[in-house]
Amino acid sequence: MAGQLKEVRNRIKSVQSTQQITKAMKMVSAAKLRRAQDSITQMRPYAKKLQEMLSNIISSADGGLTLKLAEVRTIEKVLLIVVTSDRGLCGGYNANIIKLAKATIAEKYQAQFTKGNVSIWNIGKKGFEGLTKAGYNTNDRFKDIFLNLKFEPVQAAAKAAMNAFENKEFDAIEIIYSEFKNAATSLYS
Repeated sequence: MAGQLKEVRNRIKSVQSTQQITKAMKMVSAAKLRRAQDSITQMRPYAKKLQEMLSNIISSADGGLTLKLAEVRTIEKVLLIVVTSDRGLCGGYNANIIKLAKATIAEKYQAQFTKGNVSIWNIGKKGFEGLTKAGYNTNDRFKDIFLNLKFEPVQAAAKAAMNAFENKEFDAIEIIYSEFKNAATSLYS
């Protein structure tokens, strides 16, 4: 009887210890989430202003000024830039983006896909792995961009996409990503 009581006490102590560790892990992850949310929130005004400026430039272009990147063409060749994470354990984040990429191809670019004219540039390993496994024409050129997230690799990816459009390698380019709304939801577009 005394041995059983001691065993029960040891188990109670073990559970309490596990609870303390779990509570500490929650506090650390909450602090990381708060820092990430603050960073995203601080970037929003800059992103909105940049979008306004670009919209203003395009809308105020005279008939004599031609913007190569605003050119509307018959869509024969399509580039999808799919932005996912490098790691899993993030709920449905990667799965939803991959599902959206597949739906975009099926709904908007089925004719081009049938002809083999849909290319996918992946930013992030999970999108590359998922779409390659599903049999899509993927490119791993920029998939490791998150390993060393600096401006230069992102700029190189953007320039490569712009140059490909200007050189008429693609007639349409779409970026498939998620937009942080709050800790509970994201917008996928």
